[in-house]
Amino acid sequence: MPERNIEFGKYGARGLKGHEAVARRLDSLAGFVATPVTARRGLLARLHYLTRTDHSLRAAREAGLTVTDRTLRAWLAGDRTPSRANLARIETAYRTVRRNNVARYLLARLNREGRGTRVEFHPLNQSQVPRPRQRALSYRTLNVRHWDRIVQAWAADDEAALDEAWVTDAVVDLGSEWGQYEYVTSIGFAA
Repeated sequence: MPERNIEFGKYGARGLKGHEAVARRLDSLAGFVATPVTARRGLLARLHYLTRTDHSLRAAREAGLTVTDRTLRAWLAGDRTPSRANLARIETAYRTVRRNNVARYLLARLNREGRGTRVEFHPLNQSQVPRPRQRALSYRTLNVRHWDRIVQAWAADDEAALDEAWVTDAVVDLGSEWGQYEYVTSIGFAA
């Protein structure tokens, strides 16, 4: 695309890609367990979430948690503790299952029966860019009506698809200046 930045940050601008900011915001709306998986409380919360029903246990196994039921019971009882590799698998499985469980709810809230959701674009930080090279960027808002591909890519944890969906379904609606908001300080919206 002609508006895509090739050498972002060359003159000192700071920010993150818009789709990364959207993923962070969707993650915060998903309401993940705040306690880290390395703490006993965080581990138990994730394990209870992944094993409370047969459906969630199946989804956890599909997401990469491939230990036996006996090992899961030992972890829950506190008889054994998972290795670092298993802690990483538990965290990955938890996030994958949580995203898939919350995606349908978030999609309905964000689409709001076709009315969409107001999104705030906070421009990138140019405080370290020399004065002659700074661009005039302003805070922008946009009503995004189609969240289907964005939420689907986020739930699948597919960064390339999320970037493509975010740019084609949302950012281009900013008009001819959409390339200035490829990198942002933050993206804000509520669901």
